[in-house]
Amino acid sequence: MWYPRLALGAALLPLALLVMRDVPAHLIDPPGPAAAGPGSPDTAPRPAVVSRKTWRADEDLVREAARYTGPVSAVFVHHTGHPNGYDCSDVPEMLRALEADHITGQGWDDIGYNFVVDRCGTIYEGRGGGIGRSVYGAHTKGFNRNSVGVAALGTFGAGETVPRAVIDAIAEVAAWKLRPGADPQGRVRLVSTNDESRYDEGQAATFDVISGHRDSHQTDCPGQALYDRLPEIRTEAARLRRL
Repeated sequence: MWYPRLALGAALLPLALLVMRDVPAHLIDPPGPAAAGPGSPDTAPRPAVVSRKTWRADEDLVREAARYTGPVSAVFVHHTGHPNGYDCSDVPEMLRALEADHITGQGWDDIGYNFVVDRCGTIYEGRGGGIGRSVYGAHTKGFNRNSVGVAALGTFGAGETVPRAVIDAIAEVAAWKLRPGADPQGRVRLVSTNDESRYDEGQAATFDVISGHRDSHQTDCPGQALYDRLPEIRTEAARLRRL
């Protein structure tokens, strides 16, 4: 349903494999002309994002079509739990394994995160439904509505190094996806939709506009080293929206 016709796919596969091997991932899917140029005072242009087609997501695994939500008022930062020292050329394969785990292991409709960033700063499309649309994710139970989930590929526990490229990539996604007028350094009031979060269903909670998963749920996600860098992510996202 998502793949091109089989014959076309077979014809393009050798070229796709060559591109994935020889070209840096962040150059594969640059922003389109409509996304180029500076942002307005309260928005930012779309960064380069590697599409699901490029990292070869298995669309046959996906159980249901994407659902959509309203303008993004909050960004929740996660880690994926992978070891930090992976080779960035292996990320497409890692994402396919993550997709399979989320769908067949966790029972979700698709990969949970809207976007995934690797330690080299490359941004990947996670959950399907359209890079430029507000896709309802499965990343932050109780608070998937009007939010976006960005996961850093790795663990980033206490004392571990978080590459500057990870900080910048998450900030780029946040600056772009947050609705006009949202302050990346501000606070936002959200209402829980699930009793399994830190807040009962229907209970209002106030978060930083850019928060960690642990702020809404009993979890160590994101790892402490990455959680400690959230202030830098907020500052950088705010800077990008002022350019």
